Amino acid sequence: MVSHKTSVSPISENIEMYLVRVAQLRQQGQPVPLSSLAQQLSITPVSANEMCRKLTDKGLVEYEPYKGVTLTADGERLAQQVLRSRHLWATFFVERLGLEPTEADEIACRFEHVTPDELADRLAKFLDNSEPRSVSYGRQECLLTNLAAGKRGRVIDLTADDMVRDFLNQQGVKPGKTVTVLGVAADGSLLAEVSGQPLSLSQIVAQTIKVTPELEPSADNQKASQIIVEVA
Repeated sequence: MVSHKTSVSPISENIEMYLVRVAQLRQQGQPVPLSSLAQQLSITPVSANEMCRKLTDKGLVEYEPYKGVTLTADGERLAQQVLRSRHLWATFFVERLGLEPTEADEIACRFEHVTPDELADRLAKFLDNSEPRSVSYGRQECLLTNLAAGKRGRVIDLTADDMVRDFLNQQGVKPGKTVTVLGVAADGSLLAEVSGQPLSLSQIVAQTIKVTPELEPSADNQKASQIIVEVA
């Protein structure tokens, strides 16, 4: 297996997945609770605790009992390298091979751990993707509620029950579609736009929509950012 370069070696795929999950789960720089990490990795809290202590010894994370886990500089760099590879492969599969976003992301997850930095650089050049290596992809996957007003994301999954899923599908919210957040109310509800049509979503419903945030500004983003929306 090819590992990404880091000051700590060797780094296994299992360790990379821990670091990536921490990067994806963190909120506003706060430590990630061990229970959340264990749930996302489908392991017991005891196993998560043991791994976090090992990663602490390797200098990849900082673990505070009863608070959670944060990435060190080395851990952050490695997580971003892995997520960058996933983003590049997913983009390649969707834009060049015509795969559906959900399928592309699943395959990209397998490639992200075996992609040397040199190959990622060549893939970025092929895609005319000139973003700097320091760009963060830790939030590449998130809930719609994590997007600020004026931001947009491509839907990759709906975790709602059948009734809510049917409602969202009828409104055009389905994997592969782009949703733009126009405004966020004090209670967490959203005013969004899908296929040019406005859509009001409660916070509970919006939290069932998993998206891949758009990394580059678009005309729609700029237009939305100028709109002041008041939601009663």
